[in-house]
Amino acid sequence: MRKKIVLSAAFALSAAQMAMAAAPEKPAPEKPKTRPSAEIIKAAPASDWREIDPADLLVMVLAPDGNGKTRQVIIQLLPAPISQGWIGNMRKLAAAHWWDNGAVYRVQDNWVAQFGDPDEDTPQAKPLPPGLAKVPESDYLLRAFAAPEYINPGHDAYAPHTGIDMGFPMAFDDNHVWPVHCYGSVGVGRNNSPDTGMGAELYAVIGTPPRQLDRNIAVVGRVIEGIEHLSSLPRAPGNGMYNDKAKNTPILSIRLGNDLPPADRPHFEYLSSASASFRDYVNARVNRHDDFIIYSPGAADICNIPIPVRRRG
Repeated sequence: MRKKIVLSAAFALSAAQMAMAAAPEKPAPEKPKTRPSAEIIKAAPASDWREIDPADLLVMVLAPDGNGKTRQVIIQLLPAPISQGWIGNMRKLAAAHWWDNGAVYRVQDNWVAQFGDPDEDTPQAKPLPPGLAKVPESDYLLRAFAAPEYINPGHDAYAPHTGIDMGFPMAFDDNHVWPVHCYGSVGVGRNNSPDTGMGAELYAVIGTPPRQLDRNIAVVGRVIEGIEHLSSLPRAPGNGMYNDKAKNTPILSIRLGNDLPPADRPHFEYLSSASASFRDYVNARVNRHDDFIIYSPGAADICNIPIPVRRRG
């Protein structure tokens, strides 16, 4: 009797499995697709864009590459009141043409490309122009009067909060706000504390964002065009300093944008971080759903929210 019951149960199970196999599978529910971020940027109205004053742009011209191609790097300076002690020095250095005939003398893989006077620490160092300020370490931070225009809800390992203000990635707590190191950020080289640097020796981040430098070194701007002319330079071993000056990349000139002839002045604008278009753009990045993306995290590191910038005209 027991054998018959077992056989009957096995037959019933087999029949159920056959029925399940024969039943057509229900199609997986289609994932809702988000509007592509590039489309949002393209459709953003003119009122959502903010012009960058040419006076807030540094235009660095490097020696032509091996094929004779012009290499130009454009740096947007942080707006007042952030890092203005160093930026004021940089304006004086540019006006004095101090960087002319300088060089990119350090390129360290996954770290920075550093430029200025390659003879900085030698008797042949180029004299600095008069009137440069010595900036205190306290100026790495700015007393916060208001939260950034866009607050990033994602968790951050280096600060209580992050956001974007006036087109720049920032971090903040209850009392202070400070600029952060992302790819393309430009900072001020310095020696050991309490030295904070004068703004003559600068570096651009060309690797994983070194956020551990936040609040330890002054961030003064970011490269908005031409970062490839720095990130593609040959790497030097160790700390990235070339041991042969012939390997340096010469700097022909660095000028403020408004000091160039009118026809040569750069004209850029960025998508306002206070605009609805910017919020839609961020949402499309952090909640992306399309035929390629399987899992959308719903959040982003502050350095993974690049601020859209475009040339005007």
